[in-house]
Amino acid sequence: MRFRHPDGSTVHLAYCTNVHPAETLDGVLAQLRDHCEPVRRRLGRDRLGIGLWLAKDAARALVTDPSALRALRCALEQRGLEVVTLNGFPYEGFGAEKVKYRVYKPDWADPERLEHTTALARVLAGLLPDDVTEGSISTLPLAWRTACDEQRAETARTALRTLGDRLDALQELTGRSIRIALEPEPGCVVETTRDAIAPLTGIGHHRVGICVDTCHLATSFEDPDTALDDLARAGVPVVKSQLSAALHAEQPHLPDVREALAAFAEPRFLHQTRTATAAGLRGTDDLDEALAGDTLPDAAPWRAHFHVPLHADPTAPLTSTLPVLKSALSRLVGGPHPLTRHLEVETYTWEALPPELRPRGRGRLADGIAAELTLARDLLTDLGLKELP
Repeated sequence: MRFRHPDGSTVHLAYCTNVHPAETLDGVLAQLRDHCEPVRRRLGRDRLGIGLWLAKDAARALVTDPSALRALRCALEQRGLEVVTLNGFPYEGFGAEKVKYRVYKPDWADPERLEHTTALARVLAGLLPDDVTEGSISTLPLAWRTACDEQRAETARTALRTLGDRLDALQELTGRSIRIALEPEPGCVVETTRDAIAPLTGIGHHRVGICVDTCHLATSFEDPDTALDDLARAGVPVVKSQLSAALHAEQPHLPDVREALAAFAEPRFLHQTRTATAAGLRGTDDLDEALAGDTLPDAAPWRAHFHVPLHADPTAPLTSTLPVLKSALSRLVGGPHPLTRHLEVETYTWEALPPELRPRGRGRLADGIAAELTLARDLLTDLGLKELP
């Protein structure tokens, strides 16, 4: 979906396909048929943006076989889909029964991460629509915090500089500008936007910026205005933003609130949980850890890294951090010029919701994703952007 900003520039809105498990190119092609095109039809649009997630095997197939890349591009066009951004965070196994800490491997100190992201950039350059010259790829924020010492941190920074140089060469070759966006996430070396400033300015490459995920922003109790002001002062570009909402518990000391939270503690993904105290942010790596005894102070609200559907608040007494998303989006695209032109709805946890909230069948999932995109579209038009055909 494309929107015209009042300054005349085009802002792209997509939804991320990491909600649909697929490790191979055949799986990706099936996604387009079974999920993405039905979402587009529900929205009544001739064109829908998708943020592709390509696992390592799919990316390798596309980068080594020009005919495979042509076939994917053709399938996108036939189904009324377009790609300007990729989710390069998960490497493989994102649809597995247990993902947890595995999603942070390989990290940026491992050569596989550089080679995979280079492949993704080459693929994206070949998938961009004919009238689009800029693409973006979000990626993990260096490493999980316990997997990184100073030597590995320097190796990671060097790898990102190397990638930046490769992207310069790719633009010379193809005329397509691809940029990389580190995505701060709770528990990682770069947990907050403020944490991102030092490494990104240290890397010092114009191809490398930040992806602002509004669920992660909210989970870490960051104020969107302060975060975006800090990035602007430091000269760190917002390459991309993922529009998402976290789980919010206003009174975590109450038994019924804890019972409601427990329904969201599930075995597949990590749900880092945070609370703001007078001594600073406190947290656990997962929601079940937070609920175990007095591990986490409960005198103030808790937020958990659980991407909840944008259009549907969790059942009381829980809520979502949709207000944080709205505040961030107002700053990102509501000013005289957009701070980023790539927006992506990323609710990959539909099948991890408590059983009574999960969509039953493909049709219900498509309905839910279309409803999320409708909400995002309405927020953008309320900010003065005009939806394009």
